[in-house]
Amino acid sequence: MFQFLIATLWLAACSGTPSNNSVQISKAKEEILAAEAAFDAMARNKGVKEAFVSFAANDASLIRGNLVIKGKVAIEEYMNRPSPYTNVKLTWKPDFVDVSVSGDLGYTWGHYTYTALDSLGQSFESEGIFRTVWKKQTDGTWRYVVD
Repeated sequence: MFQFLIATLWLAACSGTPSNNSVQISKAKEEILAAEAAFDAMARNKGVKEAFVSFAANDASLIRGNLVIKGKVAIEEYMNRPSPYTNVKLTWKPDFVDVSVSGDLGYTWGHYTYTALDSLGQSFESEGIFRTVWKKQTDGTWRYVVD
C-alpha cells in the first residue's frame, strides 16, 4: 500500500499541471510580446525616435555598431541628432521570447526591416536580426534595457 501511495504521489507531481512559476513565466512572455507589438506600432505610427525614447528604461543602453548610448536622456539626444535620412520606417517582429525564472527579465530576437530615403531621395532598405533585453519596471511595465 505504501508503494502505491508513493507511486500515486510521484505521478501526480509529474502530471503536467503547470506550476505557479511556469504560469508567471508564460504571462511575462505574453507581456513582453505585447510590449514588442506596442513598440513596433509606435515606431510605425509616431516615428522611430519617439518609440525608442518611450520604451527605454531610464538605465537603458542602445547599441548601434560600435557605439553604446547609455541612459534614456542620452538615447533621446542620440535620436534627436541630425540625420541625412528621411521617410524612415522601421518594422520588426520577434521570432523568439524567453524570460528569467524570476519573471522580471526577458529577451527577444527576430527580424527587422529598415527603409528610408537618402539625401539624394534614393530609397534603400536594410534587413537584419534584432536582439532586445527587457526588464519589468516597478510599475509593472516592460521597458528595454538593451537594444
